[in-house]
Amino acid sequence: CSLQGAWPLATEVRPSWLIFSGRGRQVRLTGMVRSFVHRLVALVGSILSLPIALLTAILIKLDSRGPVFYRQERIGNKGKPFVLLKFRSMRVDAEKSGPVWASKDDDRTTRVGRIIRKVRIDEIPQFWNILRGEMNFVGPRPERPHFVAQLAQEIPYYEQRHLIPPGLTGWAQIKYPYGASIEDARQKLQYDLFYVKNQSLILDAIVLFETVKIILFGRGGQ
Repeated sequence: CSLQGAWPLATEVRPSWLIFSGRGRQVRLTGMVRSFVHRLVALVGSILSLPIALLTAILIKLDSRGPVFYRQERIGNKGKPFVLLKFRSMRVDAEKSGPVWASKDDDRTTRVGRIIRKVRIDEIPQFWNILRGEMNFVGPRPERPHFVAQLAQEIPYYEQRHLIPPGLTGWAQIKYPYGASIEDARQKLQYDLFYVKNQSLILDAIVLFETVKIILFGRGGQ
């Protein structure tokens, strides 16, 4: 699916283009239905992935010192912070010098971490974030406060992506390579805002289907 000609670039977008006037009730109702469906899928996913999660936790403890889970503050719906959960894939001292962008073949990852990142197993604990209502399955990927503040200054309308709950996967994640720079974030914002405007269960199903394909073929993980 190409966005060429579908909507203006992020630098040309007007805030009014993203306002849901005239269909506010429809958006609220659709959002409630989607939230219920996403939580139901997360519940089923949690149950089905439990054996993999338990094995992953054991391997992480055997592979390196430190906790099994990695907790990190992210910015969610309407700019509210929340604590995102992941299986720890990096050394405990990975950010002793401060936050940095993740990169391809990141040398901060552990042996087990490289594997679980590649097949997205490190994301399984985020089912809990979805069940808590802090995330949906599909939406703009939640970013850290440090980078949100930086990107909001550099990229017009960046904070508009917080109009809806963030997602474990998203339109930008399946349409654009893994981002590790301000320019990457600028490009991905176009896809995020497209999703904000056009969110639906059908689009969610497309994103989930494409995400499964990406996991199966092992591309895009960092």
